[in-house]
Amino acid sequence: MATRDDDQSRDSSRGVYMISVAAELAGMHPQTLRIYESRGLITPKRSPKNTRLYSEEDVERLRRIQELTTELGMNLAGVEKVFELEREIDRLRRRVRSLERAAARVQRELEAEIDRVRRSAKRELVVYQQPSQALAPAAAQRSGRRGRAPGQRV
Repeated sequence: MATRDDDQSRDSSRGVYMISVAAELAGMHPQTLRIYESRGLITPKRSPKNTRLYSEEDVERLRRIQELTTELGMNLAGVEKVFELEREIDRLRRRVRSLERAAARVQRELEAEIDRVRRSAKRELVVYQQPSQALAPAAAQRSGRRGRAPGQRV
């Protein structure tokens, strides 16, 4: 059985690393983390004594910043824009999923309504007959004497 401590240790957003450890894990200097924080690129949690505490998610974000700046040659303004666009993409993906669920629900409702209308229409539909045949008695129509008045000879 998982305990509360086990659940918290698996929470990747929980701040657990002090700045020196997070900097080492991300492969950068602690002052760089402070700069990224001042630019709003990273927002570490704070301990009760106001010490910065970085989570696994924070360390991954630092590695992503490192990748964008060193490997792709972006400046910090470019990194900010990439993160902004990634947030927008995530928001739009959530919106698309929501719309897809709504469209599927509406489609199911429409299909159910179409089935209901078809079932009710079957009871209400009358087979079309030409006016001359519609007035002839049913027995005469079955015997093949269609179109003749009752008592009329062949």
